[in-house]
Amino acid sequence: MLELDGVGFGYARQDWVFRDVSFRVLPGTATAVLGPNGSGKTTLVRCAAGLLAPAAGTVHRADGAGYVPQARGSAFGYTALDMVLMGRARQVGVFRTPGAKDRAAALDAMDKVGVPGLRDRRFPTLSGGEQQLVLIARAIAAGCPVLVLDEPATGLDLKNQVRVLSLLRELMADGMALLLSTHHPDHALYLADRAVLLGRSGTLTGPAEELLTDTSLTALYGVPVRTLPYYDGGTARRTIVVPYGEGAGPAPRHRDRSER
Repeated sequence: MLELDGVGFGYARQDWVFRDVSFRVLPGTATAVLGPNGSGKTTLVRCAAGLLAPAAGTVHRADGAGYVPQARGSAFGYTALDMVLMGRARQVGVFRTPGAKDRAAALDAMDKVGVPGLRDRRFPTLSGGEQQLVLIARAIAAGCPVLVLDEPATGLDLKNQVRVLSLLRELMADGMALLLSTHHPDHALYLADRAVLLGRSGTLTGPAEELLTDTSLTALYGVPVRTLPYYDGGTARRTIVVPYGEGAGPAPRHRDRSER
């Protein structure tokens, strides 16, 4: 479990980035953090993962958290397997090298995310989607019950977005607790049980289905946002549509020849 209680963060001589943020991420659930650029999404998830110390409040992580940053390549020519093995650092300890158990855990994690064939490829030569999956495998290899992801779909094409979201749903089904920041409200609607909205006027938390509405998303991003229903294998879901252009209204109805 991951729990934030009254968490706030601010840089020296500047105003608070956010403050008084409280929520829990239970095993087998996902919480999505949304907000415009500069609202503090990455800062919040880094505080949750233990990479930044909050200026106020407390963060409780049950047995640690695996962290998946945004894939931005690497200047070092490590193989994909070496990158995943780095996730075993907590188990290996200082001044020791990974053993057979660590290698087996790394290979198992790569198999779980569907990239065993990349083990000997150099990380900088991989596509953005492949790099993202390798970074997720690295976090899984750490053996933590909580996974924190910073915008896991950034830079990915539609196929790889589906691949990553499907993988995250599988991890939830296995009992893992997920916290992710995202610029895609439709991803949050598909994946998350709860949502955290970081807005200019404050923070809202609650069930994703209730919080991610036309009204709240329009207020959050400052542009008209609409949610539309669809069916996924018989399951009723909603997706997000943003009309482009000022005052965009409904699309005109096309007339067939008999109406002309």
